[in-house]
Amino acid sequence: MDVSDHGGPLRTPDSGEQRVTPLELFFDLVFVFAVTQLSHLLLDHLSIRGVLETLFLLLAVWWAWVYTAWFTNWFDPDRLPVRLVLVAVMLASLLMSVAIPEAFGERGLMFALAFVAIQVGRTAFAVLTLGASHPLSGTFWRILAWLVAAGVLWVAGGLLEGGARYVLWLLALAVDYAGPVMRYRTPGLGSSRTEEWTIEGTHFAERCQLFIIIALGESILVTGTTFGEIEASAVTVCAFVVAFLGSVALWWIYFARSAEAAREVFTSSEDPGRLGRSAYTYFHLPMVAGIIAAAAADELSVAHPGEPARLASITLTLGGTALFLSGHALFKWAVFGMLPWSHVVAVAALMALIPVGFVIPTLALSGAAGLIMVHLAVWETLAY
Repeated sequence: MDVSDHGGPLRTPDSGEQRVTPLELFFDLVFVFAVTQLSHLLLDHLSIRGVLETLFLLLAVWWAWVYTAWFTNWFDPDRLPVRLVLVAVMLASLLMSVAIPEAFGERGLMFALAFVAIQVGRTAFAVLTLGASHPLSGTFWRILAWLVAAGVLWVAGGLLEGGARYVLWLLALAVDYAGPVMRYRTPGLGSSRTEEWTIEGTHFAERCQLFIIIALGESILVTGTTFGEIEASAVTVCAFVVAFLGSVALWWIYFARSAEAAREVFTSSEDPGRLGRSAYTYFHLPMVAGIIAAAAADELSVAHPGEPARLASITLTLGGTALFLSGHALFKWAVFGMLPWSHVVAVAALMALIPVGFVIPTLALSGAAGLIMVHLAVWETLAY
């Protein structure tokens, strides 16, 4: 899409690579808190229901964040109107994050209202600012229609309790996540094309990389906090080191080569909107979910290294790591057009550890999973 005729709060298209602004970094601090809330919610509810509820809320949190990343790729955070919108979205995001522990309880309506205010309010600003003649206007009108439809379901679910809330919120989330896939097809407005979603690759890739850092930061925070609250011994020190090396391996696999190579492909793509939708908007989500699950596993490993592994620790340790690798494999497939078999082998090795996990201590399981990740990191580095 040609945005060279823009005015007002839009970014200048001929100013070279767009960099992440200080306001965007400040904005991310709220989502540091949100990820912490999700991690604690998972640790406090180590059950199938707790895992599913945490995953559901992560889907909503990620959607609020990534839509803002798209927004700031087009709208300049250094312009006063955009800055005020981001501050308002930041406040609503903070309220949404506060409500996370009781989102399926007493604070359901608070969570729903905050989420809808973020999505609808930010998009309504774009519609009103662009006017009817701007090339981006049609896209934002369609997005607004989808977000309002989902918003009705979110608020209705927040007003109800129990199973009714689950049903309505699942429908709302389905509408939200179907929008980009359906290209926001709207009666009377038609549908968008990914070629119209022209985004600046450097900025968008960097924004998503920063969210990976936020998730990894939670892993470091959980490991350090847990180790600081227990008595130091040879086994707990070993568990601490293993957890740290596991986080390093996750960082290495994502950032050592693929992140920069993907950014270069992204910036030179003839259809960056398609890559932004698939590789970054959708396929970064399982990586973030896997890192959060691995962070919870690190807490269990450092706090109870010598105890036999339980179903929860096995699921978080092996499932979380496998989820990250699956997301990273899909990311590389979307960007480079090829599935990395090294990831397939690593996921298979993790799954093979499931029966072993029931007969070995938590630390041994964490060490085995970490060793697989370190080997994969070495494999990836040598492959390049």
